[in-house]
Amino acid sequence: MEDFMKLYSMATTLFLLIGLVPLALAGGHNYGQALSKSILFFEAQRSGYLPGSQRVKWRGNSGLFDGKANGVNLVGGYYDAGDNVKFGLPMAFTVTMMSWSIIEYGKQMASSGELGHAMDAIKWGTDYLIKAHPQPHVLYGEVGDGNTDHYCWQRPEDMTTSRNAYRIDQNNPGSDLAGETAAAMAAASIVFRRYNPAYSRELLTHAYQLFDFADKYRGKYDSSITVAQKYYRSVSGYADELLWGAAWLYKATNNQYYLNYLARNGDALGGTGWAMTEFGWDVKYAGVQTLVAKFLMGGKARGHGRVFGKYQEKAEFFMCSCLGKGSHNVQKTPGGLIFRQRWNNLQFVTSASFLLTVYADYLTSARRNLHCSSGTVTPPKLLAFAKSQVNPSFVSCRGGYATWYSRKARDPNLLTGAIVGGPDAYDNFADERGNFQQTEPATYNNAPLLGVLARLHAGHGGLIAIAQKTSSSWVANGKTYYRYSVTVNNKSNKTIKNLNLSVTKLYGPLWGLTKQAGGSYGFPAWVSSLPAGKSIEFVYIHTNSPAKVSVMSYKLV
Repeated sequence: MEDFMKLYSMATTLFLLIGLVPLALAGGHNYGQALSKSILFFEAQRSGYLPGSQRVKWRGNSGLFDGKANGVNLVGGYYDAGDNVKFGLPMAFTVTMMSWSIIEYGKQMASSGELGHAMDAIKWGTDYLIKAHPQPHVLYGEVGDGNTDHYCWQRPEDMTTSRNAYRIDQNNPGSDLAGETAAAMAAASIVFRRYNPAYSRELLTHAYQLFDFADKYRGKYDSSITVAQKYYRSVSGYADELLWGAAWLYKATNNQYYLNYLARNGDALGGTGWAMTEFGWDVKYAGVQTLVAKFLMGGKARGHGRVFGKYQEKAEFFMCSCLGKGSHNVQKTPGGLIFRQRWNNLQFVTSASFLLTVYADYLTSARRNLHCSSGTVTPPKLLAFAKSQVNPSFVSCRGGYATWYSRKARDPNLLTGAIVGGPDAYDNFADERGNFQQTEPATYNNAPLLGVLARLHAGHGGLIAIAQKTSSSWVANGKTYYRYSVTVNNKSNKTIKNLNLSVTKLYGPLWGLTKQAGGSYGFPAWVSSLPAGKSIEFVYIHTNSPAKVSVMSYKLV
């Protein structure tokens, strides 16, 4: 499916890949640490002006004139993999999957202290996607091009290659690109609804416009942005992205129009017909079918039960196929890893693992089992299967090959948390730079795994416990005031530093915490850390029910 990247496709910053092979996460491993590293990876893929909070210190500002030649600001976003091109379709899918991970497992991420970092990773992507959508029917889908980029082996800070920007519009449509970007905006709007309502509304506005653009002016994006064909060709077409965008807009808005769209177009656009054995940046059907199955099991079909039941049948076909209990099963390696193709196979492993994980939880909530052609599977068994899968100096364009490509000495910079391409059909893996099919990482490899790791880590219990109680109440001027006492307890065996709490739906004064930039709260001035087993208390007063208090991030030392 991905006919992209020549031998020199890994031209990027100089690093040693640390690959998190999901199969190795099956037991006895630190899922919390894996989650932290998987999120950290996205900071190394950032383009643009890097913030002061940047944790990957060997990266610098890059791509600072992106879009200038086209009269638009396209600074920011993510480099997709091991090159310096910004491809819109996989970037938008990455944002959608990171958002879905937080929607399902945000509480688990908060208990790991990673929710804030995960939200930062999403916002880095959506800030760029907003820039890339300057008009309702204009969307920039690529900056740079693979041909000139792959000719060089350069850090993005040094790149001297073309930074042309390519767009879709009414005369040059791209329903798949616009539909996926609408899905990303809609999913991200759910993530920010509680923490940044104004930004959430802005994202929804873009999602509405992009979906209208995708549906009204239909066509494949790679017919308009032809330079993308060699790297991210839209093999599945745009029908799946139209359904995908509609599903996410319904989830974000509860607007009946999008639910009706899914029902009315399920047959024509393939949502009820395609039985899939893959899910990824190109083929979204299994994701759509899983979301619609959730709507159905959650009692939100609103008269569309029959057609939504057909979506669910196809969702369960995917689950059964992954398990090896269906009528057409996916291939697996001798070690049991899902295998689809030699080039970057782990993208399909992480995305399938995510769907299996969320579907196990959906079935649990609905008190149902999965019924496959060769037997019934309980939600815990479905989850168990998902668990089993789981100082730079300037370098010239060609100088990177001469100096660094074949270098045997230790690499100067470490890329932590990258999900590489993974082993072949026989579980063989050659950790060599030239073996780009197996060793190149990609953002869309990591994004689905965030939710899986957060879900699995939750099985070990949260490290920070928050308890609220009403300590007193009184009536004044006809209003009842409540004094709430909140205890934050360190349940880990390490010391907590840099605690970052979110307190929303607060309508009165608060004592015992320090308000920080961005509206979050940290330790009071007289507290610098919270030792293992200890707790702190803060109080607030208002006339409403308890405020919403959650953990955004922290550091264990």
